[in-house]
Amino acid sequence: MEVVEKRIEEARVAYIPHMGSYDRIPELMQEVGQWVMGKGLQMTGRVYGTYFNSPEDTAEEHLQYEIGFSFEGEAMQEGKVGIKEIPEHTVLAAMHKGPYTEVGPVIHAVADYAVKNGYDIVGPVTEVYLNDPMEVPESELLTEVQFPVIKL
Repeated sequence: MEVVEKRIEEARVAYIPHMGSYDRIPELMQEVGQWVMGKGLQMTGRVYGTYFNSPEDTAEEHLQYEIGFSFEGEAMQEGKVGIKEIPEHTVLAAMHKGPYTEVGPVIHAVADYAVKNGYDIVGPVTEVYLNDPMEVPESELLTEVQFPVIKL
């Protein structure tokens, strides 16, 4: 697996924060996507989940994450859908191919790479979903794992 350093461009996103089981992720993705389309906004291709704690050391009901979509246009927060700007930043990234439930080893590998190569992880892990589970088999799903970093 190759770990790369790259810049992520600034993006405006619509997102839903959630605390609880990861089982809700597909439902939240659908909800955010429908909200963005319902507002007539132009999606710009970033579909992501940012995970603020780990299922390895957090009870399922206390898992905190957000699911979001990037878009162009103007929108205001509404109900549980928030709007924010993600600033341009540097990440260490690696690709995972296969079921979302098997991404853990890639997350650990990127974190280990950061430590071994003089990077400080400065934020939570983000998974960027590059294809649609409705269109490809689970074995073909592509997820880019990203950690925001600064070089020490």
